[in-house]
Amino acid sequence: MTGSTTPIKIAALRNSAPVFAALGDETRLRLVAALCDGQPKSIAQLAAGTPISRQAVTKHLQVLSKAGLVRGMKSGRERLWEFEAARLERARHSLRLIAEQWDQALSRLKQMVENEPGGARGGHNSDG
Repeated sequence: MTGSTTPIKIAALRNSAPVFAALGDETRLRLVAALCDGQPKSIAQLAAGTPISRQAVTKHLQVLSKAGLVRGMKSGRERLWEFEAARLERARHSLRLIAEQWDQALSRLKQMVENEPGGARGGHNSDG
């Protein structure tokens, strides 16, 4: 039965890889955090108070956009950026799948160790 869900899990992980790669950069992580308040922000607002140039912020936002974490929209003469929560939620789902797999593997290991002759405490007598 678990064999039928494995391809879905692999596909979910593959689709989430760009999200994790994008969030692996401290600057991009800070940009996502700044956009998590739900208020669209301009590049100038996102660059304000940081040593990062507007051009660098733009490049980071493009990486985040390609990963599906933010989207830009035209507002007059400037571009506003907003956070895309759904994409991050799908990545969180992938992490839950990984955690479930680890829990299952650890449970199987525990059962195997407990069912071995001598049990979990068994083993060798060091008295010689």
